[in-house]
Amino acid sequence: MITGELRITIDKLWTDFWTGGISNPVTVIEQITFLLFIRMIDEKETSLEIQIKRGNKKIKPIFGEEKKHLRWSHFKNLPANQMLDTVRDEVFPFIKTLSGQVSIVSEFSNMMKDANFEIKKPGVLQVAVETISKLDLKNTDTAGDLYEYLLYKMGTSGVNGQFRTPRHITRMMVEIMDPDAFTRICDPACGTSGFLISAGQFILEKYSSDTGFTTDVDGNKHFMGDKLKTEEREFYKTEAFTGYEFDGSMLRIASMNLWLHGIENPRIFYSDTLSKDFVEKDNYDLILANPPFKGQLDIKDVNEDLTKIVETKKTELLFLALFLRLLDIGGRAAAIVPDGVLFGSSNAHIGLRTRLVEQNQLEGVISMPSGVFKPYAGVSTAILIFTKGGKTDKVWFYDMENDGLSLDDKRDEIDKNDIPDIIECWRKREDSGFLKKRTARKKNLKQDLEPMIKQRLEVNEKINKLTFESVIAKPQEEEKAKEELEKEKEVLDSLNEKIHKLQNEYNQLQKQFFVDKSVIASSKNKYDLSASRYRIIEQDDEFYEKASITLERMQKLENVMLQEMKELEGAMEKVRL
Repeated sequence: MITGELRITIDKLWTDFWTGGISNPVTVIEQITFLLFIRMIDEKETSLEIQIKRGNKKIKPIFGEEKKHLRWSHFKNLPANQMLDTVRDEVFPFIKTLSGQVSIVSEFSNMMKDANFEIKKPGVLQVAVETISKLDLKNTDTAGDLYEYLLYKMGTSGVNGQFRTPRHITRMMVEIMDPDAFTRICDPACGTSGFLISAGQFILEKYSSDTGFTTDVDGNKHFMGDKLKTEEREFYKTEAFTGYEFDGSMLRIASMNLWLHGIENPRIFYSDTLSKDFVEKDNYDLILANPPFKGQLDIKDVNEDLTKIVETKKTELLFLALFLRLLDIGGRAAAIVPDGVLFGSSNAHIGLRTRLVEQNQLEGVISMPSGVFKPYAGVSTAILIFTKGGKTDKVWFYDMENDGLSLDDKRDEIDKNDIPDIIECWRKREDSGFLKKRTARKKNLKQDLEPMIKQRLEVNEKINKLTFESVIAKPQEEEKAKEELEKEKEVLDSLNEKIHKLQNEYNQLQKQFFVDKSVIASSKNKYDLSASRYRIIEQDDEFYEKASITLERMQKLENVMLQEMKELEGAMEKVRL
């Protein structure tokens, strides 16, 4: 992430937009996207001028002499009021008419046909232009970090946070799917293109040498992918990543995000991928997605190919059907779904799960805690991992309990984090040595825990006994009874500490498990994919006193109370005499 003076400036710019009347964070970042685009066009014009001077007569300038006053390098030096008039009334309308130029120019111009320039205050525009002028757009690491920071601010603003899947979750999913240099990756509901960016960064890291990276001031590594061959790098820049989005603002933001992360030809298209107009199929090797939840569509508008797979109005089910249609045979998907998809009892829910298990290879289910998407939503979710075609023999499950952040609205960093274990378990799920080692460790932990748990029950019994005896003890015996009680409590605390440590390790090992297809498909389970349905959770033994002893103690306590009442009555009688 960016730091220092630039970060402070951007924070101030963000505030200036809000105080300037632009309160929607999506609109803020969209307006900054427009300005970035305008500056990029100016730099592209400079590159074209050099080629023209070298005698390339086929190239035509974007602005030319007649429009040179609309270039960033010109209007950035104008007074604030004049700058606003120029950008609003001339520059912005002009860039919406551009076409036929090199990749980024024509594509962004097409996307901006329905865009609006929302900056009303001269001072806000002036600060924004000054900030963007400081950015080294040739350094895609710096530019990409700026954009990531803007997206981060959009996510933490408490509005439209649903557009952003937490970065550590997208990274986990990418690492699990392990794309390579020629993987055709798609997100059919891409939002700001977070999954595509994460996949791109993973590929660069995967194809970087031991020295093929730079390190920023925060110690973050930026990988160069120096081991990519020429054809692999060209594929990476132009064909590897495809996204679809039907929100115009998100479309522009996603395209800019990819471009600033080194994707020269962003394949981001305007489309409602569930509609009848979207006919693409059998075209991708990998889908990474967090599609919209809980939407209801008019069944008449849904593509018939999808309703043949699952007849429903629910978007979360239709998107899974879409993924199956988009993937080539052998293609794989990792998709976030609401928990209801795992256990829903409707014909559509059961039918889709049946299809995943019976006609494809359902590889894994990662159950995530409900706090993962806080503070924006508290819904429980899971990640489904499947391959189009193939055969399901057994399904790998992982019941995630912690993702490294607190599960409340604050989402502060904590020590507990299942993600490293999830990635290791997934990668070694077919490694018999790894699985045997974990099984053996669970067995040893069980053996170590059993005598300590038995001892704890015995200590609890002593504490119960001593607690009762300290209550009914005579004054001269009371102090001794309390001392014995405190000693046993210390023993219990020590035991609990040892048990807790071993129990935590045992519980961690229990989070991964496999379920045979026959069990999932049984009439009892009806293809239920909830981890909680199959995970074996052993209840801790608790101490309960025998009823006969409790009754005996109640009798003793009653006798003591009667004796004390007699003594009290005798004392009162003496006072009356």
